[in-house]
Amino acid sequence: MATSPKVVPLKPAKRTRKTPVSGTVPNRKANDALRTRSHLTEKEVERLLKVAKQGRYGQRDHLMVFMAFRHGLRVSELCDLQWTDIDFKPGTLHVRRLKGSKDSTHYLEADESRPLKALHKASESPYVFNSERGGPMSAAGFRKQLARWGVKAKLRFPVNPHMLRHACGYALANRGMDTRSLQAYLGHASIMHTVRYTEMSPTRFKGLWK
Repeated sequence: MATSPKVVPLKPAKRTRKTPVSGTVPNRKANDALRTRSHLTEKEVERLLKVAKQGRYGQRDHLMVFMAFRHGLRVSELCDLQWTDIDFKPGTLHVRRLKGSKDSTHYLEADESRPLKALHKASESPYVFNSERGGPMSAAGFRKQLARWGVKAKLRFPVNPHMLRHACGYALANRGMDTRSLQAYLGHASIMHTVRYTEMSPTRFKGLWK
């Protein structure tokens, strides 16, 4: 009588450690792991503004940082600003929000309108902020510049454009702006995106121990 062949159990293959290829870049830590918060303080914004103003295109660079902070603009909203969005006579800025947010109209203060008028006189482009080549400033280009300015300003963490939008939200909350008004100013479709600023405002607890 024929016997069935003996079944030998297969041993799992040994895992071998892959030797890293020479010259490869190690995994970079995420930005959230490199900084303790996602916004800038007003003092840190002032340091960025000072550095941005020192470059070859200081007027433009200073104004880009300033308007991103003052109006809580996303980088794409900032780079897409056009002169038709600005009405110098009443001093208003039509903010065209992206990502499903709501458009709004903001007032321009004198410290914005004066440099904007000067920039407008020298501009031949429909866009407010332009690159050295004459085309509109790209989001990637502004990100790189802002990161360099952050290093020159000796900030202790990597800086990105969205931190200016968050800085606007926290600054207005600290000045006492109510949540609904702040929601409209930043163009949030849901108020849940706005409460983060008012919840973190230290003014909520001011005077508790008096």
